[in-house]
Amino acid sequence: MFSIGVLISGGGTDLQSIIDSIENGYLNCSIKTVISDREGAFGLERARAHGIETHVVDRKLYKENISREIEKILGDVDLVVLAGFLSILDEDFVKNYENKIINIHPSLIPSFCGKGMYGLKVHKEVIDYGVKFSGCTVHYVDKNPDAGPIILQKVVPVYEDDTAETLQKRILIEEHKALPEAIKLISEGKIKIHGRKVCIS
Repeated sequence: MFSIGVLISGGGTDLQSIIDSIENGYLNCSIKTVISDREGAFGLERARAHGIETHVVDRKLYKENISREIEKILGDVDLVVLAGFLSILDEDFVKNYENKIINIHPSLIPSFCGKGMYGLKVHKEVIDYGVKFSGCTVHYVDKNPDAGPIILQKVVPVYEDDTAETLQKRILIEEHKALPEAIKLISEGKIKIHGRKVCIS
């Protein structure tokens, strides 16, 4: 069966969308392990509640060796899913899992992304800039933050009275659709990568 390793840093709502999609039969996959880069991430409790193996590789403890420690745990999974994972994986890790790592980002890449752009910071920037639409992007991971080929995107309107929090909630609904959808396409062999273009059959 197609195996997944999920990396998290926080509450794990995107992780929960994957778990739910496996349990309701949408995804024919298994989550081998869930790894957090910090202690106390609630996503670990979500995983344990469903009998999924969990690990903590604390970024404060492992620092520049965090990627190496994570790779030891992941082994030969078919796909690495970054679901709200805030640490930066090194180039060797990305090379070893080339075209086997995906991330979800809460904006329409290439806007409002890159180093330091995560969580509510993204939504605040979106609102301050005055754009009319935002959304989320699932993309492959390469050596540069949020720069890999785009798999799919979901779009939501930005309203005049939005706050970062209200926009985040609206986008999270789409994230919880987009991430399982991308995993399904990959696990079923329906994606081909040609340079920066991701073609879906």
